Amino acid sequence: MNWFNKLKSGIQTLVRKRMPENIWIKCERCEQIVYRKKLEQNTGICPHCKHHFRISSAEYIAAVLDKNSFEEIGQEVKSTDPLTFVDLQPYPDRLKEYRKRTNMDAAVLAGVGEINGAPVGIAVHEFGFMGGSLGSAEGERICRVIDRCMRDQLPLIIVCRSGGARMQESIFSLMQMAKVNAKLSQFSDAGLLFISVLIDPTTAGVNASYASIGDINIAEPNALIGFTGSRITGSSVSASEMEALRQAQRAEQVLEHGFVDMIISRDKMRATLSQLIEMLSKEPSEVTS
Repeated sequence: MNWFNKLKSGIQTLVRKRMPENIWIKCERCEQIVYRKKLEQNTGICPHCKHHFRISSAEYIAAVLDKNSFEEIGQEVKSTDPLTFVDLQPYPDRLKEYRKRTNMDAAVLAGVGEINGAPVGIAVHEFGFMGGSLGSAEGERICRVIDRCMRDQLPLIIVCRSGGARMQESIFSLMQMAKVNAKLSQFSDAGLLFISVLIDPTTAGVNASYASIGDINIAEPNALIGFTGSRITGSSVSASEMEALRQAQRAEQVLEHGFVDMIISRDKMRATLSQLIEMLSKEPSEVTS
């Protein structure tokens, strides 16, 4: 074999490797480019400006509960179409689309688990499923976890992130606000602890009902918390008025006016919830002893 053939036999064809998509993500606040894996390890908090990205309900549960402690409740309860509703598309088609996107059958993930070994009930809105809107299935799932908490004498955490009642279910969705609040009234009468965690965004009927009536109301930094969002009021007010409204609905302003009790960063939420549960779930004699 001459030197050329020997060289040719040693040459290997370079195969172009495709870069996986979505490895990097741009922070919408500071506009820095963030490595997605690092963002996930940091519970969705930007390492540069501390902006809180929206994460899924399953990711939120993983961030606050002990590993492998979550037991789902009400997974058999699914959204249905009681009114044969059609807007831009039939409601069943819209549900099918969001089920495919999120691998969920409703906009609330509910169950029981543990935080540092302490048993709790938890319900988390999934904003990726129709904006976390409240429908019949969501209301029923929340009520079922409240019932479990009353049965087992557990504290309850509801992580609220919602655009409000689901218009495709009309009066059936509006009824869920009263249904959940009535169940929470029974829960309160039983002397049990309810912690409401308001994350971006918590608006409309959900904010006007059970999101605001926790024994302790906690918000994440800079979360949008209000009744009417910018999409509703945008066409009726000026740009300066709209900006003032946005600022008035941020968690820091809401705290200043007494509508939430504290603002806690997501990476400190688990520790804060653990401390509150340990302190407020005790009988008065246990606290003073």
